[in-house]
Amino acid sequence: MRLPRSIVLPVRVCAMTAAALMLSACTVNPVPLTEAELATGATDNMARINGVVEPIGRTLDLYEAMARAIKYNLDQEVELADRAVKLKELDLAHFSLLPTAVANSGYAARDNYSASSSLNLLTGAQNFGASTGQEKKITSADIGFSWNVLDFGLSYVRARQAADKVLIQDEMRRKVTVRLIEDVRTAFWRAVSADRLAGRLKTLEAKTKAILAATRQLSNTHDTSPVTALTYERELVEIKRTIGELEREQATAKSQLAALINVPPGSKFTLAASKHTHVPPHLKMPVPEMMQTALVNRAEVREVEYQKRINIHDADAAFLELLPGIQLVAGANFDSNDFLLNNNWVNWGAKASWNLIKVFSYPAREAVIDAQSELLDKRTLALSLAIMTQVHVSRVQFMHSRKELMTAQEYRDVQARLLDQIRSEATAGRVSQQTLVREELNTLVAEAKLDLAYSALENSYANVFASMGLDPFENISNRDVPTHELASELRRIWIERGDSAPSRKTAMSMQPR
Repeated sequence: MRLPRSIVLPVRVCAMTAAALMLSACTVNPVPLTEAELATGATDNMARINGVVEPIGRTLDLYEAMARAIKYNLDQEVELADRAVKLKELDLAHFSLLPTAVANSGYAARDNYSASSSLNLLTGAQNFGASTGQEKKITSADIGFSWNVLDFGLSYVRARQAADKVLIQDEMRRKVTVRLIEDVRTAFWRAVSADRLAGRLKTLEAKTKAILAATRQLSNTHDTSPVTALTYERELVEIKRTIGELEREQATAKSQLAALINVPPGSKFTLAASKHTHVPPHLKMPVPEMMQTALVNRAEVREVEYQKRINIHDADAAFLELLPGIQLVAGANFDSNDFLLNNNWVNWGAKASWNLIKVFSYPAREAVIDAQSELLDKRTLALSLAIMTQVHVSRVQFMHSRKELMTAQEYRDVQARLLDQIRSEATAGRVSQQTLVREELNTLVAEAKLDLAYSALENSYANVFASMGLDPFENISNRDVPTHELASELRRIWIERGDSAPSRKTAMSMQPR
């Protein structure tokens, strides 16, 4: 039956209007964060960064700095959170091994009966009058269980791959920790060197200014040769420039150390370092053992080995996909329809399916897996050679740093003896105060360069152990122990490895300048 045009047109207009309203209601526009939300987030982040950091005691030594980095470094927190995600994914993968259970319930109603009759196709006559086998209102419920044997096998393989990914994440976390300890060791000794330089420079700044002013006065009054005065002034300025360059090289070490141990920038705390002895650490391992240790412990090598296992599991999954899948089903059912003879019943069955396309694609899939296996094998060899080279280079750099330290120490000793002689001459009045101040500044430069050489040696020493991939602490996951206990364990481990045992200590205030 065709509707009149006077009715069709308003119906179309109403339909179009309703559609437009629905589309406008579903439109989503980008909503930027407000300034208040950003400010609240910034305040909350600043409070959370240092909310759980244990207060620093009277002084902070190297091993406590390492312990604090392990416990509070935010990069460590990221790696631990990433590991937690991988563990949750592994737990989730276990559920794919279980059968599927689906529960349904429903309600259906209509205003009249669902009735029908049948027609005899041979006679063309209706067999009987209209009849129904269904009530107007029906309530139904069922719960069904299904289990695909093939999916179970594939899920088991995927779960094993998820477990290997957890182990890979463990290695990545360990790699971050190894490099973190290296960075802490380097930043600590550079900060110590910077503090020593700043402390010594303060004692000479006033004297240097006074001597420069006196020298310029002598030059202006022609009490001495202008060339002699300017030459001396140039020497002092040159020494001050050298000191400034040394300060610049180490000025950021304090901030770097504070960031590594999760201390707010500009915080004041005191560094404790061994007395000015510059005892170099030493390596106990022979070179072959160092390389063997590196190939066993480096996180990169272990990661590739786990990737090989994942690739083997891919081969297992590809083979399982060739097999026919068998699905087992069972369920319990209820229907409120009174016309049914049985309102409750249990059903079960089985079904087999076979994806034939997988059979034809298996050779190509196998070729990809074999190529990946060969790639991982080549990567292992390349990594092994690179790691052996890194171990060799780090050891050469360490030995070279030891020589540089010995040379700097010898130069400092000569300069110290020269300063003693100049002081004696100045006391006797045979040399000027300008010459004494110049040699005091030269001695300061010599001591600063000695400190710098020692911090470079400590850096190369930490790099040797980082190149071998040795854990700085075997129970890194146990981060709840007190800081002093963790620091004591780190002290024991590093002294056993060849660290110079700390002797008498001196404290240096660490504060922003």
